[in-house]
Amino acid sequence: MATGQDEDWDEVYPAYVRHLMAHGTILVAERDGAVTGFGATLRIGSGRQAVSMLTDLFVDPAAHGTGTGRAILGHLWSGEPRRMTFSSLHAHALPLYTSFGVDAWWPLLYLRGDVRQLRSPDGWSVWPAEADRVGLVERDWTGIDRTAEHRFWAGWPNGAAVIASLDGEPAAAGTVGGAGPEYGISHLAVRPDSGDEAARDAIIAVLSGLEPADGQARVCLPAPHPAVRPLLSAGWRVEEFDLHMASDLGLIDPRTSAPSPALA
Repeated sequence: MATGQDEDWDEVYPAYVRHLMAHGTILVAERDGAVTGFGATLRIGSGRQAVSMLTDLFVDPAAHGTGTGRAILGHLWSGEPRRMTFSSLHAHALPLYTSFGVDAWWPLLYLRGDVRQLRSPDGWSVWPAEADRVGLVERDWTGIDRTAEHRFWAGWPNGAAVIASLDGEPAAAGTVGGAGPEYGISHLAVRPDSGDEAARDAIIAVLSGLEPADGQARVCLPAPHPAVRPLLSAGWRVEEFDLHMASDLGLIDPRTSAPSPALA
């Protein structure tokens, strides 16, 4: 691709685009009969508390400086006061996004490591579940229905919805899966009354229960998340990072969330 993105064009990315077409908004920019860029958003939640997440914004390098990205974003975020995205470190990204009223709050770390170096914390158990069940649990905790996303994530290669329990009570719910080096936690929500210790242990419990052939898995965590330190201590490494940008600091809780960088 002209943008240099390395995606799974056979299975994962086409399914991702279909998901956005069904549940989000996609816009394509055209100039002189040629496609010059595209962008997409997904509304998370409903009503006045809904958040418009910018999932994608790509501009052909030949069209940089023509206002293509600004035009796409202006349409996608029109009438959406609560906004967020995970911005790449591309030089054009930060200035453009800040001009639309979002600020950079913290890095989202792409962590990779050997799950065999992790031990499930005492009292935790992780079991497979139906994607609809996981969506219901997360909705009960947060008031936000992510069932469609859990179905999508569970449909990835090696995908599965899971519920993590502490002393027999559900304490975290999410989905794992992904192709090749992207295999790991896709999205994990913890019970709202959980503290730092439970948020940390939920991540460790789910990761330690994975069985990739080479032992390697990935999780994307906000830099302040309490699971970051023990993962780094266990030899996990930060492969890359994006910047969480949002109109308000509290749109994602960096101490408890394990978001999808594509769909949060």
